[in-house]
Formats: sequence, C-alpha cells, structure tokens
Amino acid sequence: MTFAARLSRSPIPFDAALGDEAAALFGDHGAELRALIAGTAGCSPYLKSLIEKEADWLNAALEQEPEAAFAASLDAVRALPAPDLQSGLRRAKRRVALLTALADLGGVWNLEQVTGALTDFADLAVERALRAMVEAEISRGKLKSDADSGGLVALAMGKMGAHELNYSSDIDLIMLFDGDHYDADTYQDARSALVRATRRMAALLSEITGEGYVFRTDLRLRPDASVTPVCLSMDAAEAYYESVGRTWERAAYIKARACAGDLAAGQRFLQRLTPFVWRKHLDFAAIQDAHDMRLRIRAHKGFHGTLQLEGHNMKLGPGGIREIEFFTQTRQIIAGGRDPSLRTRGTVDGLARLAEKGWVEPEVAATLTEAYRAHREAEHRVQMIADAQTHDLPGDAEGFDRLAAFMGLAAQDLRATLKDRLAIVHGLTEGFFAPQSKGETPDISPEIRRVVDSWHSYPALRSDRAVQIFERLKPELLARLSKAAKPQEALEQFDAFLAGLPAGVQVFSLFQANPQLIDLIVDIAATAPALARYLGRNAQVFDAVIGGSFFADWPGTQALQAQFGARLVEAGDYERQLDTARRLHKEWHFRIGVHHLRGLIDAAAAGRQYAGLAEAVLGALFPCVAAEFARKHGIPPGRGAVVLGMGSLGAAQLSATSDLDLIVIYDAAGVEASDGRRPLAARMYYARLTQAFVTALTAQTAEGALYEVDMRLRPSGRQGPVATSLESFRTYQREEAWTWEHLALTRARQVAGSVELGAEVEAFRAELMARPRDAAGICADVAEMRARLAEAKPAQSEWEAKRGPGRLQDIELLAQTAVLLAGSTARATDRQLDAARGWLSDADIATLGATNALLWTVQAAARLLTGSALETRDVGEGGLAFLLRQTGATSIETLIRDLSDSSARAAAIIDRALAVQGN
Repeated sequence: MTFAARLSRSPIPFDAALGDEAAALFGDHGAELRALIAGTAGCSPYLKSLIEKEADWLNAALEQEPEAAFAASLDAVRALPAPDLQSGLRRAKRRVALLTALADLGGVWNLEQVTGALTDFADLAVERALRAMVEAEISRGKLKSDADSGGLVALAMGKMGAHELNYSSDIDLIMLFDGDHYDADTYQDARSALVRATRRMAALLSEITGEGYVFRTDLRLRPDASVTPVCLSMDAAEAYYESVGRTWERAAYIKARACAGDLAAGQRFLQRLTPFVWRKHLDFAAIQDAHDMRLRIRAHKGFHGTLQLEGHNMKLGPGGIREIEFFTQTRQIIAGGRDPSLRTRGTVDGLARLAEKGWVEPEVAATLTEAYRAHREAEHRVQMIADAQTHDLPGDAEGFDRLAAFMGLAAQDLRATLKDRLAIVHGLTEGFFAPQSKGETPDISPEIRRVVDSWHSYPALRSDRAVQIFERLKPELLARLSKAAKPQEALEQFDAFLAGLPAGVQVFSLFQANPQLIDLIVDIAATAPALARYLGRNAQVFDAVIGGSFFADWPGTQALQAQFGARLVEAGDYERQLDTARRLHKEWHFRIGVHHLRGLIDAAAAGRQYAGLAEAVLGALFPCVAAEFARKHGIPPGRGAVVLGMGSLGAAQLSATSDLDLIVIYDAAGVEASDGRRPLAARMYYARLTQAFVTALTAQTAEGALYEVDMRLRPSGRQGPVATSLESFRTYQREEAWTWEHLALTRARQVAGSVELGAEVEAFRAELMARPRDAAGICADVAEMRARLAEAKPAQSEWEAKRGPGRLQDIELLAQTAVLLAGSTARATDRQLDAARGWLSDADIATLGATNALLWTVQAAARLLTGSALETRDVGEGGLAFLLRQTGATSIETLIRDLSDSSARAAAIIDRALAVQGN
C-alpha cells in the first residue's frame, strides 16, 4: 500500500482549518491528505517549510511504501560523490525528517520505527562524513594506513546508540582509533591526521549553511574532554576508564554502539570495556551515584518546587524522560554483570527484560513504558514545531493550544494527561533513587551501645559514603536484631560479620535496596556463627539471594555442572575461569547452607547437595585445567584420565566444611609422550596434570580457594605417584592392596574426566567387589582398625558425631565391611547397610541406620553452625533451637542422652557382628 493510501486510512489528529493552503501543493493527493498536510503546516512552521521545499519529492514518495521511500533516500546518500556531501546530506536530512514526521503524525509508524529511521540516517551520515575526511587525509599524504577508515571508529552514544534519536537530537559521538595499526614512527602523524579528520567530519555535519545542517555533533562524552583531543587512541581510553571511570560513564556505555568507520575495531574495544561497564557482582552502589547525578542536574537546571507544566522540561525535569532512562539503566548496571540478557541499549527493551527477570514489577515496567512513549511523542511534537533543540513544554496558553492541536487533543485534556503522567513517573522513580532512613535508632543497652560504637573503626566503615548509607540502615538493623530470640548473641555474631567486611559501600547499598536481606543476615547471626563469619569474608554471595531463584529447588548435579561449564567457557582465559569457579561455588555453597538453616532441606538433602556441588565444580573445572595444560604440553597421550571421588564425596554426602578425597587414574594406551610445544612423557604428563588440577582447587586466588584436597587414598598412599595408570591400579588392587584400601574403594565414584575410562574403572571396581572374601580375615582386620582409630582419634566430647564407638566412622566402617563380604557395589552408608542382611538382623540394620541418620544430622548442623565440632557455648540459643528442630528432640539434655544411648547400641551391634563373622 502506498504511503498516501496508508496516511489517508490513518486517524488524522488535526484541524484542517489551521492551514489548508498547503494542501494545494499536492495535486491529486491534496484532497485526501488535506487535513493532515494542512494541519501539519499550520502547527509547525518548520514542517511547512519542508513541505514547500520538497513538494515534488514528497509527491513521488507518497506513491511508494514509506519504507521504500526511506530506503531510496538512504541509497541516494550512499551514491553521493564526496564533493557533494555538504549539500547532499542536508537535502537528505530534510527529506528524512519530512517522511518520518508524516509517518509519525499519520500513525503509519510507531515510536520505535520513527526513532529507528532517524538513527539509521544519522549512522549513514556519520559514516559518509567520516570516510570522506579520512580519505582526504590519505590522499593528501598525511595518513598512511591500509586499515579500515585508518582504524578510526565513531561510537554512537546516548539516544543514537540506542536507536532512539528524536527530531531535533544532536548526536553524541566518541571518536577513537586503533593505535595498533601504526608503529612508533608513524603514530604521531596518524594521530594528528585522525584528529583533523574528526574535526572536519563534525564541521561537515554541524555547520549551518543556507541549506540548514545535518546533525549538531557533540564529541564531549570522551574521557577528560576538557583536556584531550577530539579523537583518542583506544588504549588511552581504556586506561582512563579502568583507572578513573565514573558511574555515569558506565551508564553511558550501556547504549554505546560502533556506528561508523572501523566497526570491527569499535566492537573489539566495547568488548574489552565489558568489565568496566558490567561488574561481576550486583552493583547497588550505582543507585546512589545515579541519584547524586539527578540532584546535580536538578540543581543546575533549577528544577525544584511544585510541578508547573508551562516550560516544564520533558527530558530532564521531575517525572521526565531522563528519570525513566536513569531508572532503567541503573537497574541494568546493578544486575547486568551477572545476567548478560539485561545488556540491551533500548529503554523500552530494557524495561521489558528487567520485568521478565524479576528486577522490576511488570506493572511498573508497563507504566513506565507507556509513559516513556507518550513523553517521547510530546517531545517530538515540541521539536517539530520549529526544529528547535528543546525539551520544554510551551510557556504560555497559546503555545499549549498549538501543541494540543498538533497532538489531536483539547488543551485541557493535554494538560491533565501530562500532569498525571509526570507525577506517576516521578513517584515511581523517586522512591527507587532516594531511599529514606528506616526510622529512629531504638533504645539499646550500654553493652550493645559499646558494640555499636566500635563499628566505626571497622574497615567497612572507613569511607564517608559507607557511613552515610550505614547510618540510614542502622535503625532497622538494630530493631531487627533486638527481635531475635537472644539479641545479645545475634548482635555479637553480626558484629563478627561486620568486622570481616573489607569494604562496606556495595554491601550496605545492597541491604538498602533489598530490605529482605537484613532479615536473612539477622537470622544467620542469631543462629549460625560460622555462616555469619563466612559472609563477612564473602559478602558478594548476597548477590545470589536476589537473583530470582535463590530459594528454588535444587536443579540437580548434571544441570548445575552444565551451568558451571557454560559460565567457565564464557569467562575466557584460565585465571578468570578459576575465579569464576570460586564465585559460583561460594554462591551455591551459601545457598545450600541457607536452605538448611531455614529448614527448606534436611541434613541428608544438604549432604547430597554439598556433594553435588563439589561434583559440578570438579566436572566443569577439570576440562579447563586439561585444556590449559594441553596448550603448553599437547593433548593428553592415550585415552585420558578419570577423577574418582573417594570417602564422603564418593558416598555423595558432604558437610559444609568437608574436604575432598580424590584419586586420578589414566590410560596412556601405549603412547609414550605428548606432542605439544613442551612434550612430556606420559607418566610425567598425568602426574603434572593432576598437580595442576589440585592447585586449581586449592590455590588462594583473589576469590579464595575451592576445596582442600586429600589424595592419600591413592595406591601406596603418599609414597605412590599422584596419578596412577589403569594397569597399575588394577594390578595393585588385585595383588597388593590392604583390606582398608578395598574398604575405601567401596565408595569410589567418578566425578570428572573421561566417561569411557570411568566406566571401565567402575566395571573393574564391581569385579573386585564381587571377588570371594575371607570373612574372618576381613573382620579381624576391621577390628584392628577400629582399635587403632579409637586410640588415635577418640571422641572429644558428648557432642562428637564422627569419632568413637558406635559413631559415624564406626558405622561407616561396618557398612563398608558388609559391602565387601556381600560383593555389593553400593556406596552410600544406608545402602551399604542393606548389604548386611543375613549377617545382621533387620532390627540391627534399622538401629544402625537410625543412629547414622541422627549422628549425621548433628554433624551437618555442627559444621554449618560453627564450622567445627559442636560446642554449645559457641552456638548460642538460636543454634541450639535449630539443632532441636533438625533432630526432633524436645531438649538439649534429651538430645545428648539420645546420642549417647544410640551410639552405645550401635557399638554393641558392631562388636557382636565382627565377633560373629570373625569366628
């Protein structure tokens, strides 16, 4: 359908009486478009002048689809000879402005199509001007370069970057060049030539001639604009942002886009700038930065007092366009480092994605989106009237009457609509940017006052900004701590958390924006001292709590490993992979602990999830370690290696503080050495690969360590090689292994490495388990082991869950013995106990199972609450209440008695079982 036909079918928002003489310019179209054209001319002197100047072109354009007419205008710009750019670009600007205005006013194009068309033309205009000026420098012999556009690129910022240009926008550009294209001898000359090209490009676009101008061009968003040239090297710009870049510059780069020149170089630069713009942790401190910027704008522009529509600035005033953009961009900055899907340039698209991911209420996003589009429409109409770079509403009644007519509304309706919409936007955004103190500090005892007064000496409160935010939080923090079952205990553990924080601005901003986190930290402080201290060292794990799925069900080990693997691939280089693995591990470790503390999972589920987390980390990280090692020494010789989890990891039951028992088995398959840049003999290759893997797990990077690793369960223990060949493993287990080594093998399970090799090792393990055994000899060996363990590592207290007769280690030893005697492949203790049927009675098995479950519940709780063996003096009332909830005991005295009685019964069963089987 032609442009004219589409315009004639659209609602016409004008009163034809405003200026019907313009319709006579359009012949056959004059009658059908009389109201639109006449109204446009009557409301806008600027558009009237365009209609008069471009009547012939517009008549032809009306016979085409508007999209085709627009595309033809761009093609004409592409075909312009360089000498004709000055007049040709201005003529094209008039036509594009007229075409988009009519498409907008006649309802043919929506807001995004209008702003997108204006931006597409701006991109092309900058591209033609930039290349023409660079080519001029080359032709004059001032620039010697084979690079695309001499390595010069224009970064579109602001509305241009987001494809959101309005009718009278200036264009914000940052001009950079890739200095790698030039050597030391040519660099300075090239830099001078590219600076000249940039200035001439800006002049070509901005200069007002008899034919008007193309775009007012602003180059001041570059680093240190007052003292730097108009064109900078990418290295210099990157160094600036990394050292002194500010939050507003981070926000500006959300919309940044390479629009002209060496686009590939521009994209590489933006990619390198990703860590500056998008921080790896949730960045709630950006809220205060954005609020401070808003206040500076208001102070500079004088936007204070009651809202008055006359002269109100629709862009910068309260409730205006910038408020919506700040609201959107600030939330993108907060969360975009963790969620790349939020890294979008457009405001409307940004609001939609924030709502989709739970960062903005859908109703709020819908309201702001509707307001944004309506604000932009009003802004467009204001600018269309006289092609003025203004965002101010008319200052008198006559001006409002003209604007209302231009928008197809009665003046009083326009006023009411604008006032309501501005008030709604201001209300929604002001509450987000300007949080208030949560009340007065409650009355506190002298003891609590002494603790609170000491806080200002902590590292987290060194800066004025941290103190300012914390003072707003303190009343609510103290009020909630005072409601804990034991306020003094909760305060002491919160004090430990605060003392461990290396810095406070980010964490306090996080609490301020997410008050539910205050409840969580108070809950943890009142219950789990070890977890509170952990948070002080790793406060960034709070990011995960507000990520949307923190309290969702466990996703499963395989899904978690796939997620971790994808994140490690995204991380890129090896050092980042190690840090990424640590960040992911800390978040999920914290999540499991909170779920356990809050009663969302029991001790058994927590044990499985901690083990699943370890397996996911090992499975995702081992390929990264292997790839980094192969880069230096070549691909693994033969069939590769498999990592086996032993002990509690093999049994899939870890506590919050468990280390990992691992062994590595490889099969060189007759290949003697690797074939990399620095080849290694097969045995040395796998030994050093294993050491690299252990280092990847245990090394203290900036993000801490992952796990402590114990490899003493490998064949021959400390004396044996750290990686064992498959054949040696088989031979050793068949011919040399002690009983305790076969007992350990009952829990062996693949956790990383070659699936094919892992299946082969598991088949051998099953074969080994099925071998006939000397029951009396095994039981004698186990009895001797029990005696040595009891002497070397006796129980330390009545709360001891692991060591001692009838405790976890004792029950696990019997369960492993049962597996050897029965030829079973079971790994978990409860499944292994089932293998004892026929040796033990069903009642004895049930007693051992119940005792094992009780002891594990106490063990898991102790490790969560204190990080070590349980001592009631270290836990406090909150921790003891958690312990009672977990075990179902009615009192601490009852629980201690149950532990003693249950362990005694279990010890008696184990004594009888070994004695009977040993005879």
